[in-house]
Amino acid sequence: MDVKLWNDKREREMYENFAELFAIIKATEKLEKAYVRDIISSAEYEPECQKLIAHFKTLASALKDTVPSIERFHDTYKMDCPAALNRLVTSGVPATVEHRAAAAMSSTTSAAIVAECVQNFITAMDSLKLNMVAVDQVHPLLSDLSSSLNKLTILPPDFEGKTKMKEWIARLSKMGAADELTEQQARQLHFDLESSYNSFMAALPTAGT
Repeated sequence: MDVKLWNDKREREMYENFAELFAIIKATEKLEKAYVRDIISSAEYEPECQKLIAHFKTLASALKDTVPSIERFHDTYKMDCPAALNRLVTSGVPATVEHRAAAAMSSTTSAAIVAECVQNFITAMDSLKLNMVAVDQVHPLLSDLSSSLNKLTILPPDFEGKTKMKEWIARLSKMGAADELTEQQARQLHFDLESSYNSFMAALPTAGT
């Protein structure tokens, strides 16, 4: 006899999100330990950590009503991941970004701004995957992304991400707050975000330049 963990679709999604949150915390703990032990390089660590932090922020926001305290979730499931809690909840940026922020850096290549852009890209893409397609959900995310991209002076005015986000924001501004993107629109927006993200990463200066 099969035992169901959920009674309806919403409950099923909640448990699936719990499982994903658990996996993100565990993965971050492993990544932090690997970095501290020099098993992986800074170049390998940072982008992976950025992704995990961005995924975590999106998921934590979606689960804020059912998981008001990440620390309590961590303790309830006896996870024993102190490094992950510090990175995801307390710090919010990779260790490499913290280290660079402590040193003198050119404001045009500020690691903190780069981190903000990466997180805004991934948060927007993750939100679409979670079917957050209402205008009042999508518009603020794209506005945040557009704002962070405009802070980076190393990006040209006609940078793909800037122009595409400007177009989408203008399109959304003509819609009502409760209106939702169609499946086709959501798919196109996700494609534009992914394409812009790849262009953004390619435009960044490589280490040592």
